[in-house]
Amino acid sequence: QVQLVESGGGSVQPGGSLRLSCAASGYSIGNECMGWFRQDPEKEREGVAVITTAGSTTYADSVKGRFTISQDNAKNTLYPQMNSLKPEDTAMYYCAARLGLGCPVNKFNYYVYNVWGQGTQVTVSS
Repeated sequence: QVQLVESGGGSVQPGGSLRLSCAASGYSIGNECMGWFRQDPEKEREGVAVITTAGSTTYADSVKGRFTISQDNAKNTLYPQMNSLKPEDTAMYYCAARLGLGCPVNKFNYYVYNVWGQGTQVTVSS
């Protein structure tokens, strides 16, 4: 069974750091396009970072220089290291995979990702 399970969310003060985890089962993440997305209840889901099977990474402008996406193929787990967090980073964070199809040209087109985790909440507040 293909499944993604996120963990590591929580509350942090502005300027703080968090590392989320996304544990995959049923397939190998190193063979697939993987990404992190986030959604505030009042906004549309948006892309945060994507990593291709070749290890190429793409970041949203809002997180460049602060977030780093990586994966541990031995643990079959995807991470974002999130530093210098800001209140506007507050959202539900989801990991996603586009199984069997590679990354889309527009890597943050969330409609074409076909496997999603349940999400983990990140709140940045003083």
